[in-house]
Amino acid sequence: MCLAIPGKIVSIEDAAGLRQARVQFGGIIREASLELVPEAQIGDYVLVHVGFAISRIDEDEAKQTLADLEQMARLTEEVGADEMPEHSVQNGPSRQ
Repeated sequence: MCLAIPGKIVSIEDAAGLRQARVQFGGIIREASLELVPEAQIGDYVLVHVGFAISRIDEDEAKQTLADLEQMARLTEEVGADEMPEHSVQNGPSRQ
């Protein structure tokens, strides 16, 4: 399973001819390539997967996704990964 995380572009620079952005994910800032979303600008929200911004998204959608991920992390912490149903922790629904 692959996961793209929404983040907000806080700066953009040209690095050896490639557009690179500093993207904020909550309190963390990481670099991401903007080559797949050349229209992205400072202040835009993008989905980032393995160091590449893969699409622009609406601010409300980004904030809701971040809130959902935060809630999932809290639940996993509270319940413990060992007690979670197999399909919610690993490769999708379990086959019975």
